Amino acid sequence: MTASTDRLPRLLALVPYLLARPGVPIDEVAEDFEVTPKQIRKDLELLWMCGLPGYGPGDLIDLSFEGDTVTVTFDAGMSRPLRLTAAEATSLLVALRALADTPGVADQDAVQRAAAKIEAAVGQAQPAGVAVGLAMREAPETARVRDAVSEGVLSRRALHLRYYTPSRDEITERVVDPMRVLLVEGRNYLEAWCRAADGVRLFRLDRIDAVDVLDEPAAPPPHATPTDTSEGLFRPDPSQRTAVLVLEPDARWVAEYYPTDGLVELDGGRARVLMRYADTARMVRLLLGLGGEVHVEEPADLVAEVARQADAALRRADHLPAT
Repeated sequence: MTASTDRLPRLLALVPYLLARPGVPIDEVAEDFEVTPKQIRKDLELLWMCGLPGYGPGDLIDLSFEGDTVTVTFDAGMSRPLRLTAAEATSLLVALRALADTPGVADQDAVQRAAAKIEAAVGQAQPAGVAVGLAMREAPETARVRDAVSEGVLSRRALHLRYYTPSRDEITERVVDPMRVLLVEGRNYLEAWCRAADGVRLFRLDRIDAVDVLDEPAAPPPHATPTDTSEGLFRPDPSQRTAVLVLEPDARWVAEYYPTDGLVELDGGRARVLMRYADTARMVRLLLGLGGEVHVEEPADLVAEVARQADAALRRADHLPAT
């Protein structure tokens, strides 16, 4: 992991470095980048295959070797070291902080060092008036949940969860056998064998209301396999239907809290999203609860049902005594 993550920034910096030092000895390059000459030669061989779209003669980075020295003869536009904008650096720092807070990350020190380097670079280069400040006060409840989940995973002990399920708008209590903690799409999940569901389930940490570490050991069955998250957590299910929703600015949180696809930015801060659902009645309750902050475009029967129930509610309200 460390070798690959170190190599990319080195490759991005190599061409500008060589442009400023034509004919530089490869040993000197290796010393400056704190790697071996053999590694630098491998990097140069890789750069030789990189360049502009088309990737033919005249498109690729071109290098000239004379003895033990190297010169860049065509830079393919890589004439300056990579510089992050404050917004880009902030996004990276937020992701790194989330990774650092995830129990079970293999190399916490590497994550912390990467964050420190980005913070230092932004501090030196950010324009006047731009401040990158990511320190947030974590709610005590959130910290307790994270720490308890981490303890359960590391000590391999069962957990008792009090968990909110938004699709059913209900809180359940269950005992689970923790398997691992995942960071997927910027959110932390506990993957565990749920004894109530008799299967592997993912629990978002921010939806766990309370958690207790039990004295009994965690014992997921041998056939409990980790979830494949390579293509995201939520995949189309033939049994589910898809609603096309337009979210007003105050309802954009829906796209972050519920599984949605294909977000399209609209004027005025609105957004159009696709949202899968299996139970029409529950979907209607969710949409009615959002009031005028969401507009249903498809499917037609869902549009009609939301309109019917909204009209019925208004009619009932008309008959209520004035207060």
